Amino acid sequence: MQTKRIFLAAALYAFTISPAAAQLQIEVAFTNLSFTRPVELQHAGDGTNRLFVVEQAGIIKVLENAKSTATAKTFLDIRDRVNDSGNEEGLLGLAFHPDYGTNGFFYVDYTAANPRRTVISRFSVSATNPDSAVKSAEFIVIEIPINLPNNNNHNGGKIAFGSDGFLYIGPGDGGSGGDPMGNGQNVLSLLGKILRIDVDNPSSGRNYGIPADNPFVGNTSAKEEIYAYGLRNPWRFSFDPVTNQLWLGDVGQSRREEVDIVEKGKNYGWNQIEGTLCYPSGNPCDIAGLVKPIWEYNHSLGQSITGGYVYRGVNVPELVGAYVYADYGTGRIWSLRYDGVNPAANALLADTNMGVSAFGIDQNNELYVCDLDFRGNATMIYRFKPTITSTDPDSPLPISPQLAQNYPNPFAPLNSLNSITTISYQLPQEAFVELSIFNINGQLVRTLENGGKPAGRNFSRWDGKGDDGQILANGVYLYRLRVGNEIVATRRIVFLK
Repeated sequence: MQTKRIFLAAALYAFTISPAAAQLQIEVAFTNLSFTRPVELQHAGDGTNRLFVVEQAGIIKVLENAKSTATAKTFLDIRDRVNDSGNEEGLLGLAFHPDYGTNGFFYVDYTAANPRRTVISRFSVSATNPDSAVKSAEFIVIEIPINLPNNNNHNGGKIAFGSDGFLYIGPGDGGSGGDPMGNGQNVLSLLGKILRIDVDNPSSGRNYGIPADNPFVGNTSAKEEIYAYGLRNPWRFSFDPVTNQLWLGDVGQSRREEVDIVEKGKNYGWNQIEGTLCYPSGNPCDIAGLVKPIWEYNHSLGQSITGGYVYRGVNVPELVGAYVYADYGTGRIWSLRYDGVNPAANALLADTNMGVSAFGIDQNNELYVCDLDFRGNATMIYRFKPTITSTDPDSPLPISPQLAQNYPNPFAPLNSLNSITTISYQLPQEAFVELSIFNINGQLVRTLENGGKPAGRNFSRWDGKGDDGQILANGVYLYRLRVGNEIVATRRIVFLK
């Protein structure tokens, strides 16, 4: 994230939508609420449908996830220990423990002073008030020192739990320009990396453990916490809940902004390359062993990427399976589709006057957009207006059953990136569901669902096998959703080996 000098128009929700996505609109998510420098939005995963908004100065607000909500309570206020004196400093990250509903633990990422450092801490929710945390219960998990104490930028700040139960941390390269300390490529530094730690099993005198399959375990010439390296300022990353891939937006220096899919042990190139270009400009570089981004854009389109999420909600089926991200400097919001085989396909969704500081999702995987005004003015949270009509504006349930397009499509069971395709559908009420796969001749080859399903969003996954357990032949197949006695829809699916 970098400082933005664009003034907000009077009509905060009047945005230009690209012709390719003209059916999509962005609207204020909570018409009665505003926030001060929001940089993160999360849900607790506890089934309460609450949202938690992180304000950069050091406050976390909690609110009911309803458009008409008029009150946001203070969940945690740690302004007394957060250093937000720099534009990229402050309370920057929030992650709820996978067992939050049981243990009440959540984690934050903030910058502190004297000495300048990043702090990853655990807090606990109050035993008597679910809308309040216990400020005095702070437990420091790890502190990451900054070896450029006079610089206040490139702090990253995102933290998230993976499906493996480990905590992933994204510190930047420590600041200044060009990574003068070479932190991105130095595996003895925790800066400019994605770190992965085990917060449930401390070991070796630390307040955390090291996952046994971290790439540098047992290597005395590297930090064992490192999961991947060669990053400049990873401003927001997230996991796709379907594929478990880690998607990341890495802010560039002066020529490229990039999107990466981060894998264990990989080197993403900074500061030898910026995007796909040698760094500094004009210098030769050895790209052997470096992972190029799956997508990049130059500074005629934007200056500071904000990473987002692969959309897995149901309210905007046009976006299912697409990675939605933005540029903080220009307010543009894009969707990116990438199947691991074909070149990535990018599309402009909206050209806004927002300073998009972060995206967030609720318990139904619906997407929200945080707007940060550089002058410190109060701003709003936005969302894509649902394109599936609901009887209740605050309900994710449709008025009739809906069947979404599978993702990925095409899919290839023998390709590890696309070994399973996911079919989602939603129901207005509990119903008997039959979801079936047919070959192009109309012959039934696989029954995925045949029974009662609850109201709301449901997922079914297909691995390319028939009912006999054998991999089917290449080709085009059809999947059909029947709810009760009614055939809802039939869609096409492409299967490759």
